[in-house]
Amino acid sequence: MNIIIEQLVFYGATGLLVIGILFIYIRKLRRESESVEDKIRIAKEEGTHEPVSLHPVVDVNSCIKTGACILACPESDILGIRNGKATAINASRCVGHGACFHACPTHAITLCIGTEKRGVDLPHVSKYFESNVKGIYIAGELGGMGLIKNAVEQGRQATENIAKSILQTENADYDLIIAGAGPAGISASLTAKKLNLKALTLEQDSLGGTVFSFPRSKIVMTSPMELPLYGKIKLQETSKKELLELWNHVLSKNNIKINEHKKIEKIQPENGGFLVYTKEGNIFSAKRVLLAIGRRGSPRKLNIPGENLPKVAYRLIEPELITNKNIVIAGGGDSAVESALLLADKNRVILSYRQNKFSRLKPKNNKKLEETVEANKIEVILNSNLISIDEENVNIRIDTKNEILQLKNDLVFIFAGGELPAEFLKNAGIKITTKYGEAILKHDN
Repeated sequence: MNIIIEQLVFYGATGLLVIGILFIYIRKLRRESESVEDKIRIAKEEGTHEPVSLHPVVDVNSCIKTGACILACPESDILGIRNGKATAINASRCVGHGACFHACPTHAITLCIGTEKRGVDLPHVSKYFESNVKGIYIAGELGGMGLIKNAVEQGRQATENIAKSILQTENADYDLIIAGAGPAGISASLTAKKLNLKALTLEQDSLGGTVFSFPRSKIVMTSPMELPLYGKIKLQETSKKELLELWNHVLSKNNIKINEHKKIEKIQPENGGFLVYTKEGNIFSAKRVLLAIGRRGSPRKLNIPGENLPKVAYRLIEPELITNKNIVIAGGGDSAVESALLLADKNRVILSYRQNKFSRLKPKNNKKLEETVEANKIEVILNSNLISIDEENVNIRIDTKNEILQLKNDLVFIFAGGELPAEFLKNAGIKITTKYGEAILKHDN
């Protein structure tokens, strides 16, 4: 009898212990879920919950709540666990690292672009990076992968696919012409050299493409990447200057020349290959063409009087050389804010933004901007639009007050985004489709 009682006591105590552990665990899950709910509510209020570009979408039926995606993400509060499943919090702050995609053990994450309501225009690209025009391939930002690490990987993969497609019977000046010398174009150039392809790389601006136009001190890489003919780059925080120096070193070491300031104006099919025409009057023939250009073919303009004055610019190259100037910056994205922060110490900076709040900034930029504004180093004018520029002033309309503010001005920087080079792509025969939440990167199950 005593043995039975002891067993009942033992099992009862064990049961109570299990129930206690389950209670604590469930309570912990509930608290975590409530915390994520609060973050989502704040994200919706601040306008960061809805994605603006590449972002993760979670299949709740496959998610098993390991949290691997959250641990792998280099950013903060992009994903969280709610009701036992992973979910997006600040989707607009996702920069497309793809770390969550690769970390998920059940392949529950897909990287998508666009939403059901907000479409994003992209050219059609197959899984081999070939466009609808046979022989023209697309990699990097133009295809939806803007992050440096991903663009580098696409440049390599696209060039490997191109090498497999070329027939010995084809005749042309070059096996491959690469348009663009940004991350994807540089990677493609190195891969072409590795595969013994006769390649020509044409860049309309300078080596680095979009990266070249970043402010000099901006951090442009946050995770390691594999660079062809070099190996793994393990720098966690790399400035633009360091990255450009590295690219120059690798290209020079492998005797690869980047033809800068050569803008391609037309691509014409010819004898199974292509004739490539540049703005400078050159004509090259190629068996294949890889478009590694950015989505922003040209900066979006405000179309206001005085916008063509020499004091107006659309990118900030050397902020350290600008001092004691009255500067107006138009824009509300990271590029505008980062430029304002870089210029704030040595200049009088006014940041004009058409919305009533900044909703799509990286957390670090948002925090630093708040600190700088509080220190009276930057003046922010929300709900405002530039309406005209002259040699000495800039006129800004403040919508909420229905008034026009005239400010003494030396320089104007406009960061209104860029326009997809739709006409160039259309003339090459490349079809543009609007993606409404479609997968850019998914696992083949």
